[in-house]
Amino acid sequence: MKFALALLWLIRLLPLPVIHALAWGLGQLAYLLARERRRVGLINLRLCFPDMGLTQRRRLIRRHFVEMMKLVLEYGIVWWSSPQRLRQLVEVRGLEHITRLREAGEDVVLFYPHFVAFEICALRLNLEVPLVSVYSHQKNKTLDAQFYQGRNRFDNAYIVSRQESLRSIIKAMRKEHTPFLYLPDQDFGPRDAIFVKFFATDAATITGLSRIASIAKARVVPAIARREGARFVLDIHPPLDNFPSDNLEADTRRMNAFLEHRILEAPEQYFWLHKRFKTRPQGQARFY
Repeated sequence: MKFALALLWLIRLLPLPVIHALAWGLGQLAYLLARERRRVGLINLRLCFPDMGLTQRRRLIRRHFVEMMKLVLEYGIVWWSSPQRLRQLVEVRGLEHITRLREAGEDVVLFYPHFVAFEICALRLNLEVPLVSVYSHQKNKTLDAQFYQGRNRFDNAYIVSRQESLRSIIKAMRKEHTPFLYLPDQDFGPRDAIFVKFFATDAATITGLSRIASIAKARVVPAIARREGARFVLDIHPPLDNFPSDNLEADTRRMNAFLEHRILEAPEQYFWLHKRFKTRPQGQARFY
């Protein structure tokens, strides 16, 4: 692991187009070798887009493998490059949607889905505003320490363990109205989840976005991280109107619907290799 981290440290010295060229080759190799992940990705696309042909699904997953390898090689930039380089590489659009709410004394939950540019864009945003985030510990202790250090290297983040309570998150949010960076778009099991549509198939979806916003009396602001050529863009959208509502299921479906539209804008950049439909209603067959 130490050798891999040293390699990433060296790779971050290269121009980004060169790093992405390396990722293209590694992505082709990963597509061929990572059979189980490729199978998961193809199943996800079939469940989301039943009208998409097998050839199209394979092409999309192959492109996605390249995007994932870019993410891996970009960790060197995320962890060790200067703030100046991050500002040059990542454009933040719509920051005023956060600053206006904070200046008005309102708390903010950032709906921040799993797009492949999420790490570098989150760190870039952390140069502008403090952030609260939830952290899941890694099994490898060296990697765990590097992830934790990397996400707090500007000493401007409040990192809450996934094992801690919701109270810890809200307490951190209320320090200077610090935005909570929340990624609720994966399958975390049946606890606190309901089944709502994600594209064409019901998916176990946690209701935390609506619940946390309600308990914290916070506004929900979507933020989407994307690559655009050899640069990155973080689009911060206006706060959602009438969210949360008094209908938890409608709120959760609304979250998924917003995400669907953003995925269709750059489908190869969404996290398709995660088992999004792992949890099934009682009595239904498993997909994976």
